[in-house]
Amino acid sequence: MKIAGNKLAHLQAYYLSELKPLMQLSEVEAQFALVVEHYLGIPKKKLLTSMHENLNQSDVLDIYDACKAIKKQIPIQYVLGEAYFYDMPFIVNDSVLIPRPETEELVSIILKEKLNYKSALDIGTGSGCIPITLKKHSPLCDVSACDISTEALSTAEKNAVKFKSPVHFFNCDILSTEADAYLNEKTFDLIISNPPYILESEKAQIEAPVLNHEPHTALFVFDSDPILFYRRIIQLCEKHLNAGAHLFFELNPITAQEVRNFATSTGLFQTIELINDMSGKSRFLKAVKK
Repeated sequence: MKIAGNKLAHLQAYYLSELKPLMQLSEVEAQFALVVEHYLGIPKKKLLTSMHENLNQSDVLDIYDACKAIKKQIPIQYVLGEAYFYDMPFIVNDSVLIPRPETEELVSIILKEKLNYKSALDIGTGSGCIPITLKKHSPLCDVSACDISTEALSTAEKNAVKFKSPVHFFNCDILSTEADAYLNEKTFDLIISNPPYILESEKAQIEAPVLNHEPHTALFVFDSDPILFYRRIIQLCEKHLNAGAHLFFELNPITAQEVRNFATSTGLFQTIELINDMSGKSRFLKAVKK
């Protein structure tokens, strides 16, 4: 189908024609609204009254090209180059995971604790959404974050500059025997991580845009050792988490109890708590070191 003209109504008709075979009508309308707001600055609440405005050719091409990308099942956040987290438009690309509502929940839990932490470390930072948000809310805290991917760290650093939130980013393979050296004898009042936790056996349940475009190294773990990242981070807490300090994880509900059991077995913590997400699943772990 060709675009019938240069009005928003014509572009909306084009989106409906091209994308309805791939998704629900409501999703097509939602994605069209996001694209229009991104390129034209027209908020969703004003979209209906703007349908018959004439657009210049450049804007028409931008919105048309976005539709072509969405039709290829590229996530809308990658198409637009941004994803909102805590009401902030973070830069995202295919080197980082798209921030999820569950991760916002994790940050909300931490902030509601009103912890008086002076230093924090985010392990596997991706876009940097966790440490940058924490820094925004605790500007006096010394916040660090690491990732194995240099491309992800580059994106995180751009976000830190964008939001004027200085975070110390560094490259680190947390599974490496050299991880202690990377951390340089530093200790922290708060360690957070949303590590890879989706089992390889769960791939069949993952939607195509996620499976085909988001970085697998940030998503998947082998079924043979599903909590290896959690186990390693908990072990690092012995040396790098201060007494009385907090550890927070985002979890896979399938292995949540296994993570808790391992944390308990170390004897490092005075309290360990599994916390449910909004859907009632065991999604987060909060532990306080002895």
